[in-house]
Amino acid sequence: MGNRIVACLADVSDLRLVAALEAPGHAALGRDAGELAGVGKAGVSVGADAAAEITRERVLIEFSVPEASLGHLRLIAQAGARAVIGTTGFSPAQRAEIGDLAKRAAILMSPNMSVATNVAFKLLATMAKALGEEYDVEITEIHHRFKKDAPSGTALRMAEVVAAALGRDLDQVAVYGRQGLPGERTKPEIGILSLRSGDVVGEHTVSFGTLGERLELTHRAHNRDTYARGALRAARFIVGRPPGLYSMADVLGLA
Repeated sequence: MGNRIVACLADVSDLRLVAALEAPGHAALGRDAGELAGVGKAGVSVGADAAAEITRERVLIEFSVPEASLGHLRLIAQAGARAVIGTTGFSPAQRAEIGDLAKRAAILMSPNMSVATNVAFKLLATMAKALGEEYDVEITEIHHRFKKDAPSGTALRMAEVVAAALGRDLDQVAVYGRQGLPGERTKPEIGILSLRSGDVVGEHTVSFGTLGERLELTHRAHNRDTYARGALRAARFIVGRPPGLYSMADVLGLA
């Protein structure tokens, strides 16, 4: 994702790459970020000193792991800067801390930076409310073999949206796969199944089924540029915003 963001930045004139970060010991350290992204020399070397690079006038865009993102968000809050976070897999305690940090800095978080996926979140709420209790809800997601968390943050967000629209507590009704003889499906449950295969960028399907028909909403990402372009759109939005916790719904006027 870092490489695709750098590549997409090469095609815009209103945003500029000023720093690139990687984990300590990473093979990319010291190399030119533009060359790594395949767009030619950018004049910015990849570094590991986040504290030196995070300053008030900059926007951090990060897709990494929860521990690293949380550490960087602490620096963001300390500097009064801004951040766009596409990292998923945060624990409830980590989310609570991010909420506290957002009192001191503008932070935009989304489990999926794709514009179309965020429109899908809005549509799912409408679909769930209109279809009601008689329709079984099942969610499937497919990602590449290297993805570390499951279910995906996007699948969980879809489940949260549907559960809220139906007045259900997701913690009580979520079923993560089935095995053996689990018995007949209960009406309130929301099934969530994760698949990991090859180099699949990302595919999510929410199925609403009842006796006689089924309605499905599917989003397929063909490449990672859709997430990168969404993150850049979020970066434009967050500039000049007061401290607070924002989402892609705010960016798109869907909140």
